[in-house]
Amino acid sequence: MTDLPVVALTDCADSNALARQSARIATLFGATPTVLPISGPDPEGAAALTLLDLLRSTDLTGGPTRPVVVLVNIAPRDGHWPNGVPFCYFRHGQHLVISTASPRVLAPLAGYLGLDEVQVTDVREVVEAAAAGWAELTTAEVEEIVRTQFRSLWYVPLLARWLADGRPVPSLPLAVRPSDEQPVRVAVVDNFGNCKLDRPAVELPGYDGTEGLTVRSRHDGRRVRVRCYDRLPDVPLGEPGITIGSSGIGFAELVVRGGSAAELFGLSQGDQVFHLTI
Repeated sequence: MTDLPVVALTDCADSNALARQSARIATLFGATPTVLPISGPDPEGAAALTLLDLLRSTDLTGGPTRPVVVLVNIAPRDGHWPNGVPFCYFRHGQHLVISTASPRVLAPLAGYLGLDEVQVTDVREVVEAAAAGWAELTTAEVEEIVRTQFRSLWYVPLLARWLADGRPVPSLPLAVRPSDEQPVRVAVVDNFGNCKLDRPAVELPGYDGTEGLTVRSRHDGRRVRVRCYDRLPDVPLGEPGITIGSSGIGFAELVVRGGSAAELFGLSQGDQVFHLTI
């Protein structure tokens, strides 16, 4: 297949990196990609919600759709892997997703989209299989791809192209499970200052109650009781509220109608807002 649309989420987000990735993906797929930087103090949390939203956005179309290729590169710098976390792939309907094999990024897909397994790849194994089978790569070129630190540039677009073409890419299955993390965190702060949380509103402690939920201000430690509403338009102008937002599967948002919840409470990406008790 050619001319496939590609959407890439990456924490290699400087202009030099984005330019190189855009050019390489366009060369391989015949279409200009959408490359979106994922930054901030908690890129894994932001990528998890963004990927869930991205895949959700392909639903509710009322008719046939075209395949999309999604690339996700969010690499924890924990030193656990010799050259970074491996990449995996899976399909959501007709769409192909290549992602860092990060449990935090994949867990929401297991919890809310039913993803139960991904296929994990090894860079050397895949590139050597390609060179021996269908790709015109010399031994020196194989080594360059295998040893590079910029795998989201040199390896991931090739992996996506080969999978889209139906090549026999070697891989191993890996089970994916929903997260058992109990802290409810800010996954994304949008351009209005709304704090998108990483959990459905109905899972928040006391969301269905009449007294609202307590949110602690990070400015001064003051605890504020915030009422719960179905939608943003239901929140009184200038007041804070917790609503069923636009992300995920009814995920909660902490908002201020006509203002910024992030500024009011001093919250940023990755901050804990609630803790679930089980």
